[in-house]
Amino acid sequence: MLRALFLSLANLGIAAGAVSGLLHSEDSEKVKVLSAIEIAETLDGEAAAATVVEVTIEPGQAGVPHRHPGPGFGYVVEGEYEIAVDDNPAKVLKAGETFYEPKGCLHRISRNPGKVRTRLIAVVLHPRNKKEVAVPESVNTCGM
Repeated sequence: MLRALFLSLANLGIAAGAVSGLLHSEDSEKVKVLSAIEIAETLDGEAAAATVVEVTIEPGQAGVPHRHPGPGFGYVVEGEYEIAVDDNPAKVLKAGETFYEPKGCLHRISRNPGKVRTRLIAVVLHPRNKKEVAVPESVNTCGM
C-alpha cells in the first residue's frame, strides 16, 4: 500500500521549476524532484504541499545531516540505505523497506553502505511557504 502511494505520487510528473533547498553536492547523493503539489491538508494550521524526490546514492557516498519542515516518508527502491534519526541507532534498510522521519528531527546519517547504487523515493510534507524542504545542519546544532 505504501509502495502504491509513492508510485502514484511519483507518476504525477515533474513539477514546474526546481524546489530549492534539496541537498546535493559532488560528494553526496543526487536528488531529483519528481513532483511538488499543493495538498488540501494543513501542517500546524498552514497550507501544505507534498514534494516527491528520487535520491540516488553511489556506494560509499553519504548525505549531509539535515532536517525537514514536515514529516517525511521513504521507500528504498534498490540497494541498501543506512539511516539514523536523532539519537536513535543507525539501521540498514534493504530494497522494499520503508522509513519515516518526524517533522524537525535530525537526519544525521544518510548513506549507502553497500557495493551497488542505492535509490530511494521520498515524500516530504511541508508548509507551502517553506523554500527549503531539506535544511542542512551540523550534527552539533539543534532546532528547526
